[in-house]
Amino acid sequence: MKFKVKKFKELSVTELYAVMKLRQEIFVAEQNCPYVDADGKDLQSVHVMGYERKKLAAYARVVPPGISYKSPSIGRVVVDQKFRGKKYGYLLMEKCIKDVLKRYRTDTITISAQLYLKKFYTNTGFNAVGDVYPEDNIPHIKMIYKK
Repeated sequence: MKFKVKKFKELSVTELYAVMKLRQEIFVAEQNCPYVDADGKDLQSVHVMGYERKKLAAYARVVPPGISYKSPSIGRVVVDQKFRGKKYGYLLMEKCIKDVLKRYRTDTITISAQLYLKKFYTNTGFNAVGDVYPEDNIPHIKMIYKK
């Protein structure tokens, strides 16, 4: 998988369309969860896009510190259904974690993880903290990565 990492203003219209389409296909349609995806955080975030044969296969956004949490955050982590089972999620998270640590010179990353993905995020170095809570009617848990 080849990665592109871009700030919002650097995204082409075609890239932005592909990102929003993938996020809606998974988070709205597949998970049957109507919510407002355009939450304003994209404008300040860094967008990590993983491509397989010129097709957007995986995506996540890196949110700067002070927006979602005191520390930087990784969110909207998604792998296209056609590309699942190939460990692309792990490659994507590895890329995001490296970017966050370098970009923000930090040792801490905070995420809000869907509860059913807790094991996945634990395998990427995150640890659960606190209680389970609903976010968009889906159980989530706060998780922290400490280098």
